[in-house]
Amino acid sequence: MSARPQELPDDEIAHYRQKGWVTARGFFSSEDAQMLTRWTEEICAMPETPGRQMVYWEKAPDGGRIIQRIENFCPYHAGMDGLVRTGRLMAAIQTLLEGPSVLYKDKCNLKLPGGSGFELHQDQQAGWSAYAPIFLTALISIDSSTEENGCLQVADMPRPRAILGEEWKPLTTGELGGHALVPVATEPGDVIFFDSFVEHASEPNHSERRRRILYLTYNRLADGDHRAKYFHDKRLSFPPDVERIPGRDYKFRV
Repeated sequence: MSARPQELPDDEIAHYRQKGWVTARGFFSSEDAQMLTRWTEEICAMPETPGRQMVYWEKAPDGGRIIQRIENFCPYHAGMDGLVRTGRLMAAIQTLLEGPSVLYKDKCNLKLPGGSGFELHQDQQAGWSAYAPIFLTALISIDSSTEENGCLQVADMPRPRAILGEEWKPLTTGELGGHALVPVATEPGDVIFFDSFVEHASEPNHSERRRRILYLTYNRLADGDHRAKYFHDKRLSFPPDVERIPGRDYKFRV
């Protein structure tokens, strides 16, 4: 990985402290961004195997099926695993979380043309309080993300410190207290850091271009290492398509 003199400048750290999120433009160099693209393509090419990485599909506009996202891929890709757990990215994570940190979950949202969006929510709503009191996600842009292809939208408001709605239920715009959602477009190599109480959403991909994004989520080591338990619990409640029992209905909530 190419180095920068400082993982995050003081103004970006201050923005995070105030809002709960910050965009680090060009966090990864163009060379590193190309490497991340290659690694993402290698992960997408892995065969679906029960008990390994978790691949989820969705219905395409033409009635077919397209891959929506892949989770739990780090144990099966040494390059990505090293990026996630060491170096400048981990240094930035530990700066924002203010202490030693550990990976909680890893996910790649593919959002292919026609891919669906995600309703307004806070990550902490998804039962995460059973594992730790707060988390931090690094969103790494693999492709350009735009309003047309469904970039991240973030509530423009002071940093929230609690769940605003109910667990396991999407938020409504009325629960934002009059604050607006703002689109945050990104280019390859950009990173958006946001904590698990930040309200966010995204629209479907209405373009002909894919919008691949890595979501790497961490918590403070002092709150425990919950990665294995999280994925064990998720396989039981919402398994990847290759592990599902035919005829059983599975519902993604938030």
